[in-house]
This record gives sequence, C-alpha cells and structure tokens, in this order.
Amino acid sequence: MTQLYDASLVDWSRAQFALTAIYHWCFVPLTLGLSFIVAFMESLYVKTGNEEWKRITKFWMTLFGINFAIGVATGIILEFEFGTNWSNYSWFVGDIFGAPLAVEGLMAFFIESTFVAVMFFGWNKVSKKFHLLSTWLTAIGANLSALWILVANSWMQYPVGMHFNPDTARNEMTNFWEVLFSPVAINKFLHTVGSGYVVASVFVLGISAWFILKNREVRFAKLSILVAAVFGTIVSLFIIITGDQSARLMANHQPMKFAAMENLYDGQRKAPLVVFGILRNNNKDDNSKTEFAARIAIPNFLSSMAFLDPNAYVPGIRDLTEGNSELGIISVNEKIEKGKTAIIALKDYNIAKKAKDDNASNAALASLLTNYNYFGYGFLTAAKQAIPPVKLTFYSFRIMVFLGFWFILLFILALIFTLRNRLENKRWFFVAAIVSIPLAYLASQFGWIVTEVGRQPWVIQDLMPAIRAVSNINVGSVKVTFVLFAIIFTVLLIAEIKIMLKQIKIGPKEGGNE
Repeated sequence: MTQLYDASLVDWSRAQFALTAIYHWCFVPLTLGLSFIVAFMESLYVKTGNEEWKRITKFWMTLFGINFAIGVATGIILEFEFGTNWSNYSWFVGDIFGAPLAVEGLMAFFIESTFVAVMFFGWNKVSKKFHLLSTWLTAIGANLSALWILVANSWMQYPVGMHFNPDTARNEMTNFWEVLFSPVAINKFLHTVGSGYVVASVFVLGISAWFILKNREVRFAKLSILVAAVFGTIVSLFIIITGDQSARLMANHQPMKFAAMENLYDGQRKAPLVVFGILRNNNKDDNSKTEFAARIAIPNFLSSMAFLDPNAYVPGIRDLTEGNSELGIISVNEKIEKGKTAIIALKDYNIAKKAKDDNASNAALASLLTNYNYFGYGFLTAAKQAIPPVKLTFYSFRIMVFLGFWFILLFILALIFTLRNRLENKRWFFVAAIVSIPLAYLASQFGWIVTEVGRQPWVIQDLMPAIRAVSNINVGSVKVTFVLFAIIFTVLLIAEIKIMLKQIKIGPKEGGNE
C-alpha cells in the first residue's frame, strides 16, 4: 500500500494540536478545582457569618477569574482546530463527536456565563444565599463543561454507541446514553477533574505558604491551607481509586497503550509492576524491545491491577503485534489485511450502489461489516506503526504517579502541622509547597501525555489513524499558525502569571469589601 499522505503535514498538525491542548490545560485544572474551593469557602462564610471567610473567598475568587478569562481563548481555538486541521476526522465522526460538544456549549457554558457575572459582581446586589448559589452553579457549570469534552475524548479512546453508514461513509450515533455512560467516559471524567482538584489544592497551599513565609496574612493563609489540605487529601485518595480503574479499563480496551506504559514487550503471567525503571537507549528504529538498565518491580502486581488476578496473563507488545493464538490475539499484519478488505469493500459497495447491482452491494456490505472493526488498520503500512512511543509513555506515567503520591504526603503534612498549630516554624515545608505548584501542573500534563501519546497512531481507536484524520491543507499554513499560536499562547500564559503574581502580592482586601 503506497503512502497517500504528507508525513510532514501530519506531524505539524499533531504538533499544533498538542501545543494548543498543552497550553489550554495550563488553565483548565485550576478553573475546575478552584471553583469548588471558592464555593466551599463561601459556604463557610454564609454559615458562620465570619467576615474573614468573605475576605478569603474573594481573594481566591479573583485568581479564579483571571485564570477563567484567559483560559477561554485557548479552549475556543482547540475546538476550531477540529474543523481546520482535522476535517477528515470531523467528517468521519462529526455526528457523534459533535453531540457532546454541542451540549457543552448549550448547557454547561450557558450556566457558567450566566452565573459567573453574579458571582463576581453581585456581592452587594443579591442576597448571601443567592450569591452562594451562583458560586456553586459556576463551579458545577465549569465541571459540566469538562464532562462533555471528556465524554467526546473518551469516545475516541473507546468508540461505542454508533454504527457506520456506508452510504455517507460516516459514523452515526445510535445510543447517546451509551456514549455518555460508557465506563471509559465515566472514569476519565472522574479521574481528570480529580487531577484538576489536586492542582487547585496545591495552588492554594503553595500561595498560602508564600504568605506565611513573608509573615503576611498568617491567619488568612492558615485557613486557606486547612481548606486546601482537606480538599486535596480527599480528592487525592479518590484519584488512586479512579487511577486503578483507569489501568484496568486500559488493559481491556487499549492493551497496546497498557503494554507501552509498562515497557512490557513479552507478555507474561504474574506480571510485575515496575515502580521505578530506567530504559536503555535503543538505537534501532524498528521498535524492537527496549531493555531495562535498572528497575524496581512489585511481583504479580501488574496482573492483579489489570485483571484482578495475580496469575493473569498480561499481553505484551510482541503479543499484540505478532499475535498470540492461545489468547485469541491476531497480529497487526492480519488486522491490516482485514482493514484493507474493509476499505476495498466500501469502495465496491459504492460502485455497486451506483450501478444498482443489489447482489454486489449486499456482498460488499457484508464484507465491510465483517471487517469494519479493523477499518483503521487498512491505512497502516507496517505493524510497527501500531506501537506508540514506549519511552515517553513509560516515563510520563511514572512521573505522574510519583508526583501524585508526593502531593498526598504534602496534604497530610499540611493537615498535621495546621491542626497541631506547628505550621509557622516549618520553612522547609513552605518552600516545598511553593515548588509543588509547577509540579502539580506537570503531573497533570504527563497524565494527558500517557492518554494521548499512548494511543498513537489512533485518533479513533482502531478505526482512524492520524494519517487519515488530517485536513488536506498546505503544510506551510500549519507551520505559520503553529508559530503564531505558540507566540500568542506564551504571551497569554506570561500575562496570566504576571497578573496573578501582582494580585497575590496585593493580597486579600481588608474587610472583604469591593
């Protein structure tokens, strides 16, 4: 099968989308988590009537507003790129992918945009309870926006609730609820928003630590630390549960990503989980096995994590590329042949339909439906193309997990020191909390790297590789817009950081007044 695509166009389109997504995700986690933290703080103000909680609420609400306003721009551009850079993808599955995005725009964003104005400008214009309701609805709206976007992303990882229409060459939704409530969608939403809550908790913790280091607003900082530590501890423990479920879903629905995440080349029973590992440099370009230079592993734990059975066989990259008849796994080359058969059958079906040859069209349709699950493989030219970047996936997962456990320790220490009134003398802790702010963002980004890089080459799992999803546009225009977006997003990020730092240095206003 000859190469029918411009590799440079694919690479630059992916780079541009990755750039936009990375910058967008610099803003989203704080919006998701800080909205709820602010709502909790305002609830304490309304319940106790203590003006100190109003001061605290309004300070963090100001930082939330700065982040929210700048983050909207990158999100809009990200959605537009599906039409500009990935129009073939949008054509192929637009009827499905567009539905949750439309709901997000009509319902979730409407809630946010309606009540965020009351939240910021209604302090002395509406009652306390109505203002509190507006704050909670803003938080709920922000997280509902994330829900629909993550449902769309989850469908790309695990396509369900649809059928392929050969007359239009498009996938069409047959069950909206199956798309919404697929186990992958539910778990991805809970795990992803949970990571955002951790980012926000670390953010509040680190900024509050800075105030104590500077011997400013100590009481404000202590109360903020207490809220952040409680919230962060709870959601961190929750993330362990959703993370465990994510691994299980990945092992069952995206086994190649799971194998790459563990650098598991040869499948095995009683597979160990590599807690720490250093991979040797592999100078070959054929995706051959990458050996460990050093590793620390827990025996049997990977099998238990993947299949709830310490004796279970975990397929490796070799099993998934070369096949394993005992496990019923066919090779990638066989999948490629089935995919080519499906593609040819679709062409034959259209030809027969135009010729009004019912027998030929029915035979072609039967062949297409039989092999459709491997449709995307028909666009691959070699088995090695089905293997994602192993090193990047492997290291990204471990950095994410390591930092996740560090944040749990940080939250627990914050709780202990605060409740025992031993916080002021812990300078090392304050420094650690401040340094942890960028680490929280990194952990969240590495999580997305595992999710997106680990599923390559697929835009839609098994149905459409990236090489067929890109728009037929000039690669030069993609390069130009990549540079422009890089400049614009960097300026926006710098602007946010500068505005945030200025507002932090000003600190909470006295008396909680406007």
